[in-house]
Amino acid sequence: MIVSPCPGQEDAAQDTFVVETCDSMPGPERAVAAAERVRPELEHALKEKGLHFGDPVFLRAFKEENRLELWVRHRDTKKYELFRTWEIARQSGVLGPKLAEGDGQVPEGFYFVPPEGMKPDSTFHLAFNIGYPNDYDRFHGRSGTFIMIHGNEVSIGCLAMTDPKIEEIYTLCDAALKGGQEYFRVHIFPFRMSAERMARETENPWHGFWQQLKEGYDFFEREKVPPTVSVELGRYRFK
Repeated sequence: MIVSPCPGQEDAAQDTFVVETCDSMPGPERAVAAAERVRPELEHALKEKGLHFGDPVFLRAFKEENRLELWVRHRDTKKYELFRTWEIARQSGVLGPKLAEGDGQVPEGFYFVPPEGMKPDSTFHLAFNIGYPNDYDRFHGRSGTFIMIHGNEVSIGCLAMTDPKIEEIYTLCDAALKGGQEYFRVHIFPFRMSAERMARETENPWHGFWQQLKEGYDFFEREKVPPTVSVELGRYRFK
């Protein structure tokens, strides 16, 4: 998404987590009001699964399937359990990573959101900045700013949700951060990375890149704990 920074924030525009627009609406109050609306139902649904509001979360998105998952860490097992899956209301671009500012692509890769990435005063209702470009993107010369998961059902390189759904997602993520999680991870994949689905892409120019993504995908599928992701010599590494 390309939006000019607010007056006085021109220098901050180089910060991955800088706000994306000016908005006179009271963001903190908006987030509080959203939490008041959705928290009772979320707490009830979490309790039914043996999970707790405010515990660490993890997000996975699948572009082809148009789905966003939120996982919550179980207090006893320390493994993450799938809490809820939402349909993505709108996304732009095609399968493949984001390469440059203005290309309209949704990124693919491994990202994370610290507290400063939360954007309650977004013009798209509620939002958080996924942290694109990450170290891998920068190593490969990829550019872009203000890539969000947000409400309002419009997207140019972002993942847009309906306002009621972003209220649930934002509230759960915000509670996890306030509960002590330093940041939550957001992993974005072109599709569910089964061996069968990957076999259909052997001639795709992004096949090699997607094989790296599959390593991270398989790690979580096996361990049910998001991997620690680093970049060495321009390649993702997982542990």
